[in-house]
Amino acid sequence: MNVPISELPRVVIIGGGFGGVSLARKLEKKPFQVVMLDKRNYHTFQPLLYQVSTSGLEPDSIAYPIRKILKRNNNAYFRMAEVKNIYDKKRVVETNIGEITYDYLVIATGSKTNFFGNKSVEENAIWMKTVPQALNLRSLILENFEEATIAKDPERRKSLLNFVIAGAGPTGVELSGALAELRRNVIPKDYQDIDPEEIHIHLIEGLDKVLPPMSDESSANAQKYLEELGVEIHLNTFVDSYEDNIVKTNNEDLSFNTETFIWSAGVTGAAIDGLKNEALIDKANRYNVNTFNQIEGYENIFAIGDIALMTSEEFPKGHPMVAQPAIQQGKHLAKNLLRTINKQKLLPFEYLDKGTMATVGRNKAVVDLDNVKFGGAFAWFVWMFVHLWFLVGFRNRIVTFFNWTYSYINYDRAARLIVRPFKANKEKSPD
Repeated sequence: MNVPISELPRVVIIGGGFGGVSLARKLEKKPFQVVMLDKRNYHTFQPLLYQVSTSGLEPDSIAYPIRKILKRNNNAYFRMAEVKNIYDKKRVVETNIGEITYDYLVIATGSKTNFFGNKSVEENAIWMKTVPQALNLRSLILENFEEATIAKDPERRKSLLNFVIAGAGPTGVELSGALAELRRNVIPKDYQDIDPEEIHIHLIEGLDKVLPPMSDESSANAQKYLEELGVEIHLNTFVDSYEDNIVKTNNEDLSFNTETFIWSAGVTGAAIDGLKNEALIDKANRYNVNTFNQIEGYENIFAIGDIALMTSEEFPKGHPMVAQPAIQQGKHLAKNLLRTINKQKLLPFEYLDKGTMATVGRNKAVVDLDNVKFGGAFAWFVWMFVHLWFLVGFRNRIVTFFNWTYSYINYDRAARLIVRPFKANKEKSPD
């Protein structure tokens, strides 16, 4: 990989997501050689992917070059590579561009879409975990509007204008709200030959409320906001299959004819081959780690973020698979790596829950902060501030703020460009 040999201990980080970036930044000017591996050369701010897919933002607003993140560290290197295997006894990581040795290995590969074994959904639905997938979805949405304007068959037109989203977590809720605002504010101006009332947005959830991880109060507010926007919500409903443009559910009387079925119903860990069997918890596909983020059975291999399952009394099923645990674990692990080379006792990780939030649309969001729950316009401004703050790069913050301000003033979504045609299922970019 053309990484120079160094007297410094080498830390290999697999994954340039929130956890990997957080760790790499904290290792700046520390006595380590840092090597980051990722199959893409940019960090993605995943919470705003849905805005790319619904024409609210361009992808360069939420993506940031990994090399630019590492540029302040003269002992840091990036290699664009896909990791194939880990040989723990040799302390070697195998990739598609060669092998690299490590003194300390940190797996921060995050998560991938979970289809819960439903093959018809995996083969035919569309999902959104990466920038290419978000752009793919944007193309599909806009192409379907274009197709609908010339469709002569009423049933085909109905299928093109029917949007079905499975999973009412934050992604599903935010995507539904964004589509509803697109229908309300953009369609009447851009597509005079489409009646907005023809467009239907269905949100399917297997549990009895939207935003299941959040409080009942926030869930009820989010459902109210969605219904005000005209989103049709179907609770206690599971998807059985999606074939021939038909979504079938566990309710025999409820099915949907749609050419846009979006799967946002769950994620699972993106594990790598090579470690001991006891290291991986099969059901979650996440690595079993102790309070120091060490993977079960290893002292020099760590996992952070979504891929790490750290159980405790407060979190018996592990920390939530969101950005904050990854960021905090990355910062904490940097401290422990320093303590390791100084032969000091490692400090256990303690997660500080900073709350959860989700936006539904213009002036509509919900926020849970410890014992404080609130929604509406103030929650929406809090949501915007927090997301701007955590975006990587000053330029990205400025561009995103400008786009949001423009959209707010003009009731518009400016990025309505089909820059490439939608790619069918088998050609979709993998997670």
